Amino acid sequence: MTLAPKQWGQGLVEYALLLMLIALVVLVMLAVYGSQVANTFSRITNGIGNLP
Repeated sequence: MTLAPKQWGQGLVEYALLLMLIALVVLVMLAVYGSQVANTFSRITNGIGNLP
């Protein structure tokens, strides 16, 4: 069973909408937790830099 062109286009639009939703969630999470993530990475790199 093959998909008709209209159904294929609909599936493509649904995937695009899903990807946009995921990107939006990631951006919101970075806006909310960005400074905490940056501080964590900073502490990790400082800890690695202080190794003998």
